[in-house]
Amino acid sequence: MSRRAQIKMTPDEVRAYLAAGRVANVATIGPKGRPHLVPVFYIPDGDGIATWTYGTSQKVANLRRLPEATVLVETGVAYEELQGVSMECDVEIVEDTEQIVRIGTDLLGKMSNGNDEVVPDEVVTAAAQFVRLQAQKRVGLVFRPTKVVSWDHRKLGGTY
Repeated sequence: MSRRAQIKMTPDEVRAYLAAGRVANVATIGPKGRPHLVPVFYIPDGDGIATWTYGTSQKVANLRRLPEATVLVETGVAYEELQGVSMECDVEIVEDTEQIVRIGTDLLGKMSNGNDEVVPDEVVTAAAQFVRLQAQKRVGLVFRPTKVVSWDHRKLGGTY
């Protein structure tokens, strides 16, 4: 078996890896034909990811011209720890307010995940109001993979 075949993640492993992550690097093509690379917080969405951003952002302008992106999520410091998923994606720009609110709410929930404190009702209400206000200025972005490349060097057991 090739080393490449040994480190490739299964589709279930890719979904679990993306579910555990928070930040993706998103590359779109800018107005001069060069890659425009930005980090985004994201939530899993089917086999891909979703996020929200300001509707006037450069990445949205790029995606209106060409609704395609390459997305990279990676972790690890030492070679034997490296994990990652790179996806070539078709991108849907979501302009429906309720869908944007759902994405924003899910993002807020993911960012506060792991906090074992009970959140007071007034904080939950304030957060919901914040998301709804922000949604008026934002769009959702849904990244649907057309090609996925993955690696998990932990599968090599510390050998090269």
